[in-house]
Amino acid sequence: MGRIQVLSDDLANKIAAGEVVERPASVVKELLENSLDAGATDIRIDIEAGGRRLIRIIDNGSGMLRDDALLAFERHATSKIRQTPDLFNIGTLGFRGEALPSIASVSRLTLETRAEEESIGSVVEINGGKIFKCEERAFPRGTTLTVRDLFFNVPARRKFLRSEQTELAHIASLVTHYSLAHPDKAFELRHGNSELLRVAPVDALRERVYQVFGSRALDDLIDLGSQQCAVPGDGEDAEPAATYQLSGFISRPQVQKSNRNSIFLFVNRRLIRDRLLLHALSAAYHNLIPPASYPFALLFLDCDAREVDVNVHPSKTEVRFQRGSFVHDFVRDALREALIRSRPVSSLPLRESPQPGVRLPYSDFTQRLQQQEPVDTNAALELLKPLTKEQEAQLPEFVLKPQQQVAQAARLDFSGESIAVTNDAQPATPPVAAAISPVKLQLKVPDTHGAFPREAILDAPPSMEVLGDLRPLGQLQESFIIAASRDGLWIIDQHVAHERILFEQVLRQWATGKVESQQLLIPVILDLTPGQWIEYERIAEQLLAAGFETEPFGQRTIAVKTVPAAVAPQEAEAILNEILEIAEGEMRRVSLEDLRRGMAASIACRAAIKINMRLDPAKVDYLLRELAKCEYPMSCPHGRPVALRYGIRDILKSFHRI
Repeated sequence: MGRIQVLSDDLANKIAAGEVVERPASVVKELLENSLDAGATDIRIDIEAGGRRLIRIIDNGSGMLRDDALLAFERHATSKIRQTPDLFNIGTLGFRGEALPSIASVSRLTLETRAEEESIGSVVEINGGKIFKCEERAFPRGTTLTVRDLFFNVPARRKFLRSEQTELAHIASLVTHYSLAHPDKAFELRHGNSELLRVAPVDALRERVYQVFGSRALDDLIDLGSQQCAVPGDGEDAEPAATYQLSGFISRPQVQKSNRNSIFLFVNRRLIRDRLLLHALSAAYHNLIPPASYPFALLFLDCDAREVDVNVHPSKTEVRFQRGSFVHDFVRDALREALIRSRPVSSLPLRESPQPGVRLPYSDFTQRLQQQEPVDTNAALELLKPLTKEQEAQLPEFVLKPQQQVAQAARLDFSGESIAVTNDAQPATPPVAAAISPVKLQLKVPDTHGAFPREAILDAPPSMEVLGDLRPLGQLQESFIIAASRDGLWIIDQHVAHERILFEQVLRQWATGKVESQQLLIPVILDLTPGQWIEYERIAEQLLAAGFETEPFGQRTIAVKTVPAAVAPQEAEAILNEILEIAEGEMRRVSLEDLRRGMAASIACRAAIKINMRLDPAKVDYLLRELAKCEYPMSCPHGRPVALRYGIRDILKSFHRI
């Protein structure tokens, strides 16, 4: 008897399940994608015991015919593709035909479905891959798929599942992702008897972001709008070879996460984890946030289905672009341009006075789930129960529901000071949209209270555009410039401000080939290690382009004859050592542009004004004037904020005027 055997269907399905069904969230993903492909507009997900005991997804999609309901559990049975060319033009989320038989082989599964064409529905029960029941029953149009006792017949896989709260966190994060990708659909997620997520259909992505994360998160986000880029065709009059469109939100540089869990990437509304797009996002924030930090990003890249291969991995979370380099540069440049336009500024944090007995807003729980921080599930679910009228009365204003905020916007009265509130939104605007639009507050304060302006837009997002209008007031600790503007009080770090100015100056000179340098009276002699010598030989031309004229001066020794004009001669040795001591592996991974930016950052940091240095008024004016001209005045090349703003709203709030 030969050694090679054909595996049984049962064993083959269990092997496929090992690739497709990694954890309960994997089951939710496959079934949720099937619901979306079926055109469902209302999807409910019920979970018990973190998905171990029960996963049920109910949708109002197209449903299945009786024959299809049985055929769907055959391996590689799918309605999404017909022939080989279809693999290169996939417009649906699911297409492999492995999910349902794989899930059914490691659980007790029940399918209840009815198509519009049939008057009665079908019920199919499968236990461990074997059909247990198939009968007809009356159902509304749509599909209900129930998965019980996941991995009951594969105990080795079951014991590798994480804690209930960890598995629930993965599911909540997944459903949150897809609710963001489909704002026109209703999603409901329940764990036991508690509601974790419930969002109604809305017209705009901004409203869905508000529903999921709350208004405070929106204040820190930049709307990308709709950015388009076309790949030119072969001839002058030829049609574009391909068109890419990017939309979504990214965070201001002051929002810095410790991991990538706040990065949401979608290609043609498919949730993905893609290194190319992650690198483009990282490159857009290069020199704006610290290297070990990550931004919040909700990005949607849409293109022709033939431009992207989604048939790369069984879980369908990895893709391969036909024009990867083009996509990378388009995404990077679009995000950079958005950051330039908004020129966001960091705000001083305010300490909220503790509110005894106040429940946490839903968005806080959502963020903790997505960041996979330890969560006491029972305590968190208790917080999400509906509030009584007495409890709502204790809530601070920022926790109130959007409808309550709009209702209270007619007339507010604080400490005897009358504040008339007007909203720019039209009367027909839905409550959510009205709640997130800018609100103008007209302060009616007696003259005896001070000379505050009577009109101010308190909710306008802070921007570095006002840098040119700042009025310097002095220095704090001879390290920070204090300045005032119409929208608040500013604190500017003189070192990082000058660092940003010099950094962009060096890059501009480098790009135009007009680097200013100075001749040293006595060359600086540097002894290099073997590793540094190898790196020196590799980047000698780049050093010359930056203004460092060097030449070999013996074995592993170089003589530095000129340095950039902004660099003090005594700093030359430290700067060159800083550049050459970068690990060889890191240097070889980065692009030439990244290498130049790293060198420019080292030059700027060493040459910039230091802290504990008194500045005369002319120098302060120069710094503010030049900083206003910078493309990215928000942060230094290493990601530290240049300026902090204490807004008028915060000042009035601190003095109990609002």
